[in-house]
Amino acid sequence: MDEPREAVQSADALVAEVMQSLATTFADHKKALEEQWNRGEQVDTEGLRMALRHYRSFFNRLLAE
Repeated sequence: MDEPREAVQSADALVAEVMQSLATTFADHKKALEEQWNRGEQVDTEGLRMALRHYRSFFNRLLAE
C-alpha cells in the first residue's frame, strides 16, 4: 500500500455506499409490504417467508466474520 490513509478512506467510502444501498433495498421492501397492508390486502405466506429469509440472510452476512 503506497497510501494507507487513502486506502482506508476509499474502503470507508465503499462500506458506506454498500450500507446505504442495503438500507434503501430493505426500506423499499418494507414500504411495499406496508402499502399492501394499508390497502387491506393480504400478503401471501410465501411473500412473508421470503421477506424473513432476506432479513435472516442480511443479518447473517452482516454479523459474519
